[in-house]
Amino acid sequence: MLYAQPLGLRWFTADRFGMTLPRIVAIGFAISLVVGAITETGRLIGRPMLTSVVLGTYHRPTREQRIVMFLDIAGSTRLAEQMGELKVHDLITRFFFDIDEPISDHSGAVHAYVGDEVIVTWPVTDDPSHNARGLACFFLIERKMASLAIDYQRDFGVVPRFRAGLHAGPVIVSECGDAKRQLAYFGDTMNVTARLCEYCKAVNQSLVISGDLLRQVTIPADLRVGNAKSIALRGRQQRIEVHAIEQPVAITEPTQQALGVAPWVV
Repeated sequence: MLYAQPLGLRWFTADRFGMTLPRIVAIGFAISLVVGAITETGRLIGRPMLTSVVLGTYHRPTREQRIVMFLDIAGSTRLAEQMGELKVHDLITRFFFDIDEPISDHSGAVHAYVGDEVIVTWPVTDDPSHNARGLACFFLIERKMASLAIDYQRDFGVVPRFRAGLHAGPVIVSECGDAKRQLAYFGDTMNVTARLCEYCKAVNQSLVISGDLLRQVTIPADLRVGNAKSIALRGRQQRIEVHAIEQPVAITEPTQQALGVAPWVV
């Protein structure tokens, strides 16, 4: 005998605190349901939006210093014509899923997915090395996509190429909407970053950053900064200083050649 008295069904019906097994299971289920709902809500609308709803952080417009990256897939219109809209949508969805890990690894916050474009932000800090996370994130995405080249070639017949613009400055952040709330980012910084992403296409560069951001970051040793150019951006009177950023050690084409897949889509 392991016990002095038979247990019977007391362990099921009640204990000394008046708790029954069904009640314990019900409480555990309710707690897991609440935690799961909060987690999924955070994933759906984003942690900043969830925090704002709970704490009221962005109920009124707030000015923040932000590093912003606009990153989009090159040639997506042509891909849609060649592959069909459903197939290219599958490719874009896969691409966004695959680049989520590099973004998270560098503490980036995805603000929005817009068509074939993703908008990522970081807070500006007093540490120049932290402000370089956007640069490191872009080239980590490049390496990640190179490592997945065979999979994309097999499933879609192409490997997506992408480009990005990076800029830093003040951003107005506030809640918008009622039935469907979201955080909206306003200001010249957002417009400039979008134009820098467009400029990448015009000059056939993968990554272009503004001089405003360059002066606030520590450039990693494995990156090369292009000469400064003063350009006029569409819809903006004031010119802006920009720099192309490259990684001298080629990653994309040699990696794909070693893997035996086709060149990247332009």
